[in-house]
Amino acid sequence: MDRRSFIRTAGVMGAGAAASTLAAPAVAQGNITWRMVTTWPKNFPGLGVGAQRLADRITAASGGRLTVQVFSAGELVPPLQSLDAVIDGTAEMSHGAAYYWQNKSPALSFFTGVPYGMTTPELTAWVRFLGGQEIWDEIYDQFGVQGFLSGNTGTQAGGWFRNELNSVEDVKGIRFRTPGLGGRVWEKLGATVTNMAAGEIFQALQSGTLDAAEFVGPYNDLALGFYQVAKNYYMPSFVEPGLATELVVDKKKYQELPDDLQAIIRDVSQAEYDQVASDFVANDPRALKTLVDDHGVIVRAFPDDIMEAGAKASVEVIEELRNSDDPLVKKTTESFIEALNLVRVRTETIDSPLVAARQKYLKY
Repeated sequence: MDRRSFIRTAGVMGAGAAASTLAAPAVAQGNITWRMVTTWPKNFPGLGVGAQRLADRITAASGGRLTVQVFSAGELVPPLQSLDAVIDGTAEMSHGAAYYWQNKSPALSFFTGVPYGMTTPELTAWVRFLGGQEIWDEIYDQFGVQGFLSGNTGTQAGGWFRNELNSVEDVKGIRFRTPGLGGRVWEKLGATVTNMAAGEIFQALQSGTLDAAEFVGPYNDLALGFYQVAKNYYMPSFVEPGLATELVVDKKKYQELPDDLQAIIRDVSQAEYDQVASDFVANDPRALKTLVDDHGVIVRAFPDDIMEAGAKASVEVIEELRNSDDPLVKKTTESFIEALNLVRVRTETIDSPLVAARQKYLKY
């Protein structure tokens, strides 16, 4: 897909243009129209497409009784202000990633992804069956909103680097776009970390403002055109092992809906979590082949000392949160650790050995 189209749709509209579109939700003959603002460019692979598909499925499943209109990054509000748009009533829904809002509560990062943390199935096991959703609800109750898992990218790529990394010493001083708790880990390794929306990254790499950047993985990164600026593509990421997206709704308005419409929002979000994850599993390998074969990208693995230092820094970050003075941050961290220690038993004793054996022995 054309990178320029993403850049255009990821821009921020002027205040006057945005204000002119802020009509109140439509209610006619019992039908309701809600606005969903997203952090993603329009038609963005996996993520933007997933947001639109979620909205369309809610509309269809409700028979039009609840119609969801999607506004991509910058169409109503800047991409990294989509949660605030729900909190202040500009929109009824937002679609993004919880770790973008860690300035509101560091605990929110756990519901997107944690360095060396949970994979896609492990995260959803915690949220659905091991108390994660209930804690998430407590956090978002402070802001009058409700969060639902709405997608997952799977294990992400580690990022695009102008220069090859030979040791952890090469990380020091690198200006690196990476968000969430993973950003804190890279800071401990010596990088200078910043976060920015998808549509801003290419220009920052091209201009030299950034030395390296990660967003998601091949499916998205091909569309964003990072290969035009940097050729060293590191994978896998050790800080983003299974990254979830979220649908956030105005909680008061959500609870005012009939029970069946509430169930549609909840259940469609759950279905989209699995749908988006499947989309990435299917399309990341295709995109990676294009990057390597057509654009000369060099796929590299992080040196062992970076992986080891990253693990040590990850433990430090989690321990800092575990010792937080904020009771909800502490509670979230403890719940996450307990759940991870449970679910990793299956992954590491059943799934991982099977994958290793398949890689070693199975040839078609």
